[in-house]
Amino acid sequence: MNSTTDGKAILHGVLDRWKAAVDGHEPQQVASCFTEDAIFQGLRPYSVGRQGIADYYDSQPLGMTAAYRILETRQPADDFVLGYLSVDFSFTDRPTLGVKLVVLVERAEDGWYISHYQVSRLD
Repeated sequence: MNSTTDGKAILHGVLDRWKAAVDGHEPQQVASCFTEDAIFQGLRPYSVGRQGIADYYDSQPLGMTAAYRILETRQPADDFVLGYLSVDFSFTDRPTLGVKLVVLVERAEDGWYISHYQVSRLD
């Protein structure tokens, strides 16, 4: 395996858990995919830490789902993987919202977690 393949596999492991929690409207489970001190920038003001992340996803409408596609990966150090993604958030009552997402995932003793999350709307 090369580092791009390894990076994609690591990202899929973390982001599949994130997606399942988003799709299930489980804000605490979403937050558990992040480090304790994660920097989170959704489409509203940023927060730091899991509680802000849980609050953000708790405020999202029921039925919202996420579909992601990894566009690029980089591994700047052994314990970090950077991912650039395209994400479509679908809703039951409005059009799908397409965004670009940058995540930095970090290895901890018990697995990989998102330590930085930044969404951008590119019109």
